[in-house]
Amino acid sequence: MNDRVSVTITDGVADVRLVRVDKMNALDAAMFEALVSTTERLAQDKSVRAVVLSGEGKAFCAGLDMGRFAAMKESGGNGIPGGEFRDLTKRTHGQANAPQQAVWGWRMLPVPVIAAVHGVAFGGGCQLALGADIRLMAPDARMSIMEIKWGLVPDMAGTPILATLLRDDVLRELTYTGRVVDAQEAVSLGLATKVVDDPYQAALAMAREIAGKNPDAIRAAKRMMNKLSVDPGPALLAESVEQQKLIGSPNQTEAVRANLEKRAPNFIDA
Repeated sequence: MNDRVSVTITDGVADVRLVRVDKMNALDAAMFEALVSTTERLAQDKSVRAVVLSGEGKAFCAGLDMGRFAAMKESGGNGIPGGEFRDLTKRTHGQANAPQQAVWGWRMLPVPVIAAVHGVAFGGGCQLALGADIRLMAPDARMSIMEIKWGLVPDMAGTPILATLLRDDVLRELTYTGRVVDAQEAVSLGLATKVVDDPYQAALAMAREIAGKNPDAIRAAKRMMNKLSVDPGPALLAESVEQQKLIGSPNQTEAVRANLEKRAPNFIDA
């Protein structure tokens, strides 16, 4: 886990950093496992009062590892790249599957989570940031619900969270187009909380402030905030069902091949 995520706890603040610097903190099987394990560990640590989630290197998280898409292209789209999570509809963590828990686990932590976003948060990286209670973005940071680029849909708990943040038409537009949003627009749309020059330091300062409050009240507040949302179960299952049907299908495989070969896709109208 240490080669994917590092955790340092000081004065009630858990400083959680994605450390796969050479891959812009891209999501592979080991990263999914590390993220889930980290949330499980922090959930049991009564000394933790606030969490800062950030990425080292050039980006917060670039999304799904490109090697997984390359494997999908080479295999002709048979199965899920890397062989992990073949049955996405299986609920392994309450109402979520394992990839969803890598995001949903942060939402369900009993204490506030602040994401410090720099560089890019694309696709699964965007959904990971959404798992936090608060998102602070660097002025040049960018976000995208990018799954459509690869012929897929967001399936890491992004949809039930996004439904509480964005207007319905805005959510649909960003999901259908996969367009990249800069930091200022992200704030104006509701994807992010605010733009700050140094999101990591600002997140640490905010976390320290929260850690100085009554921990019982902070945990009570998070429980209340989480109850404001509708039951996420149907949305989480719908993500998995729809993604399961798309992965490896002819048009999804064509989307991957076209992107990797840098050409226009040739989709089939079923």
